[in-house]
Amino acid sequence: MGFLDFFRPLKSIKQTRWRELGAYTATFSPFGTDIWQSDLVRSCIRATSEHTSKANAVSNRKDIADILNIHPNMYMSGKDFLSKVRIWLEVKNTVFIYIARDPLTGKTIGFYPVPYAAFEALEYEGRLFIKFLFSGSSERVLVLPWEDLAVLRKDYYTSDIWGDDNRAILNKLDLINTADQGVANAVRSTANLRGILKSTKAMLSNDDVRKQKDQFVQDYLNLENSGGIASLDATQEFTPIEMKPIVTDPQLIKEYRDDVFRYYGINDDILMSKYNEDDMEAFYEARIEPFLVALGTELTRKVFTVREQQMKNYIIYESNRIGYASNKTKLNMIQLVDRGILTPNELRQVFNLAPYEGGDEFVRRLDTMPTGETSEEEK
Repeated sequence: MGFLDFFRPLKSIKQTRWRELGAYTATFSPFGTDIWQSDLVRSCIRATSEHTSKANAVSNRKDIADILNIHPNMYMSGKDFLSKVRIWLEVKNTVFIYIARDPLTGKTIGFYPVPYAAFEALEYEGRLFIKFLFSGSSERVLVLPWEDLAVLRKDYYTSDIWGDDNRAILNKLDLINTADQGVANAVRSTANLRGILKSTKAMLSNDDVRKQKDQFVQDYLNLENSGGIASLDATQEFTPIEMKPIVTDPQLIKEYRDDVFRYYGINDDILMSKYNEDDMEAFYEARIEPFLVALGTELTRKVFTVREQQMKNYIIYESNRIGYASNKTKLNMIQLVDRGILTPNELRQVFNLAPYEGGDEFVRRLDTMPTGETSEEEK
């Protein structure tokens, strides 16, 4: 059973293309889908998605939190779900998450990132629908209502529905690819013996010249000549040609790479796991936390009705698994427990320790009290 088998697409009905406020045509075909083939892009996105996937869904509805953290759908775990959504957002700049509901009760039962190849917005009876096209057969089409889709977007500028594509970085990726090919071609071109074979015999015919050249190539320039040594008689003279292919300046290649790093908000220290806690805190606040805030907000407004939201139903993602902090920093957090800021179990999670029964209760030191209260000794 495939992804499309879980859904009931709209029947063949008369639909019209959705018209946006700015008269923008609401049809999208990804331009830069090949950026995933770049090893540099994939390294940047992999690091971001791996750190993102450590977050934990929290909700006042335990059933929703359990679904998001443990089994969002039949294909993936909660970690896989976060990683998939983040990768899709970075590659496509627009990610749709289908919220599957029980047809009888309307209760949320799953979350599916939609693996579309292209999509367009449609209007039917005053409602917005998204028509998805999938790779392969043209018959692989799915139409889903907007209210059942959680949508995250990057570079949200041109369209009302999706984020702009990644063509801004394609030129730089093409330059890096060209530079890499130049180095490869330089290695190939200098790996062979090249030169001019000259004969001292007077007035050789064209056929004789060709035979001498062919014989030299056969004897010394084929794969079977593993010695690397060529011998000539007194009637022949070989002058080697030194090949000095031009390759891109390494400093320029570094600048190209840095441009890609800047585009994805990352650096070599993060990629190579050489960061300190200050570096990681800056990366988290700039690249991880905004995504988690956007995902939690979007899921809250799409999973719960307006009335349920007014009754304080919520979904948030918290990344309290700060494994990148130093042991000194973690030990300093102990004082947050005895001041009633963290529970013992929350602190144990920082140290990757299992919770214990009763550890979810807040505790306070006996020598502290709320401002304005009088101690027993002062009474």
